[in-house]
Amino acid sequence: MESLEDYRIIGKRRQLVELLRSKGIGDEAVLEAIGRIPRHAFLDDSALHIHAYEDVPFPIGCGQTISQPYTVAFQTQLLGVSKGQKVLEIGTGSGYQTAVLHALGAKIYSIERHRPLFLKTKERLSGLGVKAQLYYGDGYKGLPAHAPFDRILVTCGAPFIPDALVEQLAPGGRMVVPVGESEFQRMLRVSVVKEGGTEIEDHGKFRFVPMLTDKAR
Repeated sequence: MESLEDYRIIGKRRQLVELLRSKGIGDEAVLEAIGRIPRHAFLDDSALHIHAYEDVPFPIGCGQTISQPYTVAFQTQLLGVSKGQKVLEIGTGSGYQTAVLHALGAKIYSIERHRPLFLKTKERLSGLGVKAQLYYGDGYKGLPAHAPFDRILVTCGAPFIPDALVEQLAPGGRMVVPVGESEFQRMLRVSVVKEGGTEIEDHGKFRFVPMLTDKAR
């Protein structure tokens, strides 16, 4: 039997979904996924659980954050994931975005460069029943042994589009990556076209923690 607290959390998730819809998120599969996932379970500080469904980021340790739900929804909508697609996520973080991709039916490979986060999130996702292949390492290099990928999602700010990741996209594949070295980045969608080239679309300004090359901690 569900408690009053459970009903309150369900209500807050519904409010969050409506807020995201009002902000222009129109992919119903993405909205449904966010409406099902217990975001509070991805926050270590229980004092923050009551605020988990506000559209704001929160610190998760190692200088990283769990992105605000709008950013998660926006990136996921741009990615355009279909059930069964092979997705590489750069920056596992708290695992919240990983859980959204799992809810959409993706086959997920995810890399985290901070070892404490990697270990904590691996345990968390297992406990929540989220299936994903998690790796500790340098996201710039991707996972060439498991390429190609239908989709690649970068959840940290990159100074440039990593060539190694573009090379790991399947024909017709797509990558969403925030790019820029200043306080803010431009959200880019990189698509591999049939001729073997790429098309790049700019989808506006966002703010992410930086992506660092050749480093794992």
